[in-house]
Amino acid sequence: MNPNTKRDGLFCDRIILQTPVENRSILIGIALYLACPVDLSSKSEYALLALLELSPHYPSGEPLQIRQIASQQNIPDRYLEQLLATLRRGGLVKSQRGARGGYLLARDPWKITLYDVVSCIEGFEPQADPAQVSNTPEAQVIQSMWTEVRQAAEGVLQKYTLQDLVEKRNAQQQVDIMYYI
Repeated sequence: MNPNTKRDGLFCDRIILQTPVENRSILIGIALYLACPVDLSSKSEYALLALLELSPHYPSGEPLQIRQIASQQNIPDRYLEQLLATLRRGGLVKSQRGARGGYLLARDPWKITLYDVVSCIEGFEPQADPAQVSNTPEAQVIQSMWTEVRQAAEGVLQKYTLQDLVEKRNAQQQVDIMYYI
């Protein structure tokens, strides 16, 4: 199979429709997997970038304005405004009004896991309703594999904190500086 056609909906649909009915459930599961790989969405990436920008200001309690964060991280202002509102409702940032107002982290960076951020922004879909899941062996294998993928991804997101990202970013910046010397 050509790697460029794996995600082609028409290709997947053709293969699924040409497959005998008793084997379709496994192909449908594979098609869903190929259409929805485990990947970081732009929403989550922008949210993490915004929180990375806020992190160094946490100890001083100095809020940053949306336009400051947006210009530093190259995020559209309106989009960032919506993301920060979601993060505020999720208890990850707080807002401060007034001339010197803006946003700041609501908790220490080492107390905010990547899981907290991604689940706040994306929300994690509940597991499939057992009544709707096919009981074929193929469907059960796919569901089992997908559960394992989700658990592994959630485990990694729970393992790392915002502080870990800050430290990795700082280390990368040092490497970049050394490269230019």
